[in-house]
Amino acid sequence: MKAVLLRFLKDETGATAVEYGLIVAVLSLTIVAGISQVFNSITWLFSDNGSRLANAFAP
Repeated sequence: MKAVLLRFLKDETGATAVEYGLIVAVLSLTIVAGISQVFNSITWLFSDNGSRLANAFAP
């Protein structure tokens, strides 16, 4: 058990995992913000076209 604990304390591969985790978190936030902007743009596009269609078919 002592050997396992010493090996765990000397192991530095966890730092790499933490760094990769931070990179993934930042990329995830960026992607979510980008998708939000795209969603808003698409909503505006379709609402604009929808109102034009509604006006074209209005009696």
